[in-house]
Amino acid sequence: MHASVATCLVSIGAVAIVAMPQNRSDDATLDWPNFRGGASLQGVAKGALGDRFEVAWILETEGAITSSPVVAGGIVYVGSSDGALYAVRSETGKEVWSYGTDDIIEAPPLVHGGRVYFGSNDFYMYALDAATGKLAWKYETGDKIMGSANTWTSEKGELLIIFGSYDNKLHAVNASTGEKCWEYETSNYVNGTPAIEGGKIVFGGCDAVMHVVSAKTGKATETVELGDECHVAGSVALADGRAYFGHYGNEFVCVDLAKAAVVWRYGGGDQAFFSSPAIGQDKVVFGGRDRSLHCAKRSNGEKVWTFATRRKVDASPVICGDKVVFGSGDGRLYVLELATGKQVFKYEIGRPVYSSPAVSRGWIYVGSNDKRLYAFRPLER
Repeated sequence: MHASVATCLVSIGAVAIVAMPQNRSDDATLDWPNFRGGASLQGVAKGALGDRFEVAWILETEGAITSSPVVAGGIVYVGSSDGALYAVRSETGKEVWSYGTDDIIEAPPLVHGGRVYFGSNDFYMYALDAATGKLAWKYETGDKIMGSANTWTSEKGELLIIFGSYDNKLHAVNASTGEKCWEYETSNYVNGTPAIEGGKIVFGGCDAVMHVVSAKTGKATETVELGDECHVAGSVALADGRAYFGHYGNEFVCVDLAKAAVVWRYGGGDQAFFSSPAIGQDKVVFGGRDRSLHCAKRSNGEKVWTFATRRKVDASPVICGDKVVFGSGDGRLYVLELATGKQVFKYEIGRPVYSSPAVSRGWIYVGSNDKRLYAFRPLER
C-alpha cells in the first residue's frame, strides 16, 4: 500500500495576484503524454507560459520523485522511488489510482491509446489501463529500465512500444499483447529514451555510440562513434534531420543524420551534459553538470546565453512560447526568457529537482527528491 496526500496551497505576496481561470480545454494537443512531449523528444509545449505561478497542489509519496510526469486526459501520471506509479487529477491532485511494482520507478511514463506504459527498476515494462490502473501486461527485460518508452506504428497498423534497458538492449514489443517484436543489442547500458521520426529510432548509449535503428526491422542503419568516455546517458532530440544531445565527454553535439557526422560541438570543459535538450525554432537549450542551463544556436552551436544555478542541472528543460522552464539540483524551479536567459520566476522547493517538468495548458508539473509532485498554476496581476 502506497499512501499519498494531495495538499492545496495558495501563495500570498505583497502584490495583489489572482489565479487565472482554469483552462479546461479538451484539446488533446495541449497534453504532455510522454517524456519531452512528443515522439521526436523536442521538449516543446504548445501555448504560452506565464510570468508568475502559485502552487495549486502537492502530491506526497513515500519516495523521491526523479521520474518525470506526463499529462493526458486531465490526469497526471508519475513514478516514485516508493515503487508506485500514481495517477492524479491534473487540477486538484486527487488520486485516481496507484500501482505498485517491486522496485523504484525512475522512468517517465508514456500514455497512448488509453494505456499507460512505464518501466521499473524491477526489470519490467508495464502496460496499464490509463483510467483504472488495471494491468494489461508486463514484459521482462534483463535489467532495470531507466528511460521512457516511445511508440511507432507499422504500415500494417501494428503499434510498437520501444524502450531501452540496462540489459544493453533496445526492445520493441507489441502494444496490444506485450509480445516481443524485436530487440537490438548494444555493448553497454541504454539509459535514455529513444527518439523516433520517420521510421528511424535514434538513441545514444553508454557505449559512446549514437545508434540509428529501423523501427520496422530492428536493424542498425547508421552508427556514429563519439569517442572514448563519451557515454550518452540522456536522450536525443530530433529536428530537421539533425540529432541533438550531450554526453559524458563534456560536450553537447549536433549530428547530421543523413551524413552520420557531427556538425558542431559545444562545451569541451570538465563537466558532462546529462540533460536532454529542448529544441526551439533557432535555439537549443540544455542543462549541464557545470550547474548551468545553456542556450546555443541550432545552426552552429554558438553560445547565446548561460544561466547559472547552484547545483548540477540534470533535469531537462521545456520550451513553451517565449519561456523556458527547468529544475535544478539546487532545489529550485526556474522560468526564464528564452531570448535572453533572464529569470522571470523562481520557486524554492528545497530539495534537488532531477525530474523534468511537464507543461500542459499553462500549468507546470514537476517532481522532487522531497518525495513530492508539485503542480503550479499561472497567476495574473
